[in-house]
Amino acid sequence: MSEKCFVCERIAWIKENRNPYFVRELNTGYVVIGDCQRIKGYTLFLCKQHAYELHELESHDRDGFLHEMAVVSEAVYRAFRPDKLNHALLGVGHGRHMHWHIYPRREGDTPLPGPVWQLGKELADEKYNPTSEELETLKSRLREELDQLL
Repeated sequence: MSEKCFVCERIAWIKENRNPYFVRELNTGYVVIGDCQRIKGYTLFLCKQHAYELHELESHDRDGFLHEMAVVSEAVYRAFRPDKLNHALLGVGHGRHMHWHIYPRREGDTPLPGPVWQLGKELADEKYNPTSEELETLKSRLREELDQLL
């Protein structure tokens, strides 16, 4: 990896027990609560392998990654009870490292119906970062659901 990778850096923090957003390690990735909670319950699933595209993973790893993403998604749904879930598999702009964004959507959570991207910079505004207490509550709720599903 020649460029700085934000996701690899966050994974290193998990391994060093320095990532306060870390929820659970799975076989193919790491579950973390999003730093910014403009969309309450926003969760990420970080691929353990530094890969840019799904087809770059061996078929067994790819199938496991997709299966575990579905389990994480169900846990997010059960923990935060949204109207709908939005999923995005991204990798550009963060060191080209695949990671799922899982947004628990609720009616009226954006000014207009549509994707969260319409919020622009507000989606990552630090004023929506959870307090330590709020973060622990989010992590606990999600961890509880993961425990039941795994």
